[in-house]
Amino acid sequence: MINATLYPKLPYDPIKDFDPITIAATTPNVVMVNPSVPANTVAELVALIRAGKYTNYAMGGTGTPSHLSAELFRLALKLDLVAIPFNGGGPAVASVIGGHTPVSFSALAPAAAPIKEGLLRALAVTSAARSRVLPDVPTLSEAGFPNLENDTPQGILAPAGTPRPIIDLLYREIARIMAAPAVRARMLAIGFEPVVTTPEDFAARIRSEIPRWGKIIREANIRPE
Repeated sequence: MINATLYPKLPYDPIKDFDPITIAATTPNVVMVNPSVPANTVAELVALIRAGKYTNYAMGGTGTPSHLSAELFRLALKLDLVAIPFNGGGPAVASVIGGHTPVSFSALAPAAAPIKEGLLRALAVTSAARSRVLPDVPTLSEAGFPNLENDTPQGILAPAGTPRPIIDLLYREIARIMAAPAVRARMLAIGFEPVVTTPEDFAARIRSEIPRWGKIIREANIRPE
């Protein structure tokens, strides 16, 4: 959904070359700060950024979902904020913990444990609903910043032209597996919400997300590293 615009030449067509099966799980991004940052809400953080107190943020790599999530936020609020890319979510989170880059938009998985330990302060999650991993953390909409919802889907696709009975079989089996209590517990423990969409819903999301993120990539002038 992102690479369709991020890379000018892809060796595949993200729509024509695949048959979607399901989005098995999603995970939000989280807006977070080092505890030394005097902000307990997103509104307080925005005020600090507008006052020039913080001018950059850490993220897990150019063109990643956390980067795009932050740029959606930055552009919508017209903030003067520069992205500092790291080689993965772990190093970005470590930079925030160390106070080197005290503001971050991060995938939930590498940030959940440090947040629970008090090493980071989570201000909001980017999903439409609160994360069961961090139930006390508001959504961006609840924090007063609506229409900025986004998450990172974990989807499964097959090669284009896969017979429909095979697509349906895979969908049913994945749904069965994701409903298993042990699987659901493991997914939630690492920051993922099991969802299991139909093939049609997954296809519709791909078609709608490509232009949405394409607009952000062009407006932010994001280029692959």
